[in-house]
Amino acid sequence: MSRLAQDAAAFKSVLKRQDYTSWHSQPPPPSEAATPASLQTPAESSSQSTPKKKRPKTNIVYSQPADTGTGLNVNTQLVYAVNHLKGTQNPMRLQDIAIVTNTPLDTDHFLLEKFKAHDRILWDPKTDLYSYKHEFNFRNKAALLTEIQRQTRKGGGIPVRALKESWKEAPAAIEELEKEGEVLVTRTLKDGQLRMVFWNEIKPTEEAGGMPVEKEFSDLWHSLKVPNDVDLLKQLASEGLQVTNAEAPAPKAPAGKKKGKRGGAPRQRQVRITNTHMKGEIDLSRDYVAPAKQK
Repeated sequence: MSRLAQDAAAFKSVLKRQDYTSWHSQPPPPSEAATPASLQTPAESSSQSTPKKKRPKTNIVYSQPADTGTGLNVNTQLVYAVNHLKGTQNPMRLQDIAIVTNTPLDTDHFLLEKFKAHDRILWDPKTDLYSYKHEFNFRNKAALLTEIQRQTRKGGGIPVRALKESWKEAPAAIEELEKEGEVLVTRTLKDGQLRMVFWNEIKPTEEAGGMPVEKEFSDLWHSLKVPNDVDLLKQLASEGLQVTNAEAPAPKAPAGKKKGKRGGAPRQRQVRITNTHMKGEIDLSRDYVAPAKQK
């Protein structure tokens, strides 16, 4: 047998003894898994040693000034204290207001004097409690209706925002009164929020009126569309109607020229002679000229 045939037979015998099932089931030997640091490229070694840092996600709006607290200005601290007391329904102690608002209200005498002098701050010397003076004073639906009736009799409604500042449950109570037919409410066109409230003097009854319009009629009314100017004339003509013409304005008399000091030649003033007995002797229409003296 030639040398080439012997080598081929030896190679085939080696292939038969090899176990192929363990190639994918067993992990690679440590020598192949861990590559020496000397064989790694500089890019690979730097990427493993210094991992990339992820940038933290923040919700900071850089176009708005940061809220730094009550600040150091006396007027700023006064606004914080008044606004907190405005949102509180019950009276509070001065120390509690200072702690909650983080203001030196109990130690700064000048700030305390401005706080007491505020036109919306009420101080009870007997209890030493402070409260906010709201525009309206009510805490239930019946008192709210009474206040709305009082304002409507004066000739106007009440903004719902002002009522909400006095009582947080005012919007919900107003919606209940609206369903009961006690008040009339105007809303915003954009989102339908409560805007103004009025007292409904005419109670919704079948005899006196004031009942809400049926939904079928309301939908029919809003489904009607007004045609444009061109189609409107055609539709009126088809119904035998004409366009109402506006009344022509009466012609105005030409305005005379205003009298001015300048412009135009002076008018000759007519002389009225009343001394008729001197007529023929002296010409009164001329200026008097004294006769020359004789030398």
